[in-house]
Amino acid sequence: MQTAKKITIQISEDLLSRAQEASGLGITPTIRRGLELVAAGGAYAALRSLRGKVKFSVSLKKLREDRE
Repeated sequence: MQTAKKITIQISEDLLSRAQEASGLGITPTIRRGLELVAAGGAYAALRSLRGKVKFSVSLKKLREDRE
């Protein structure tokens, strides 16, 4: 089991309400999901920086042939 850390945050009621409405979750899961999205943002940025720099050995035409 991962170690959990209890924290206190100050956040506007409006922002929390909108986030909970969007997630459909309670306070803790909503905050946790938001933090997961922020953490994932760094990984997505790293992947975007590789755009056009990675060469694939399989052609798009060959991939499409596999679908048929």
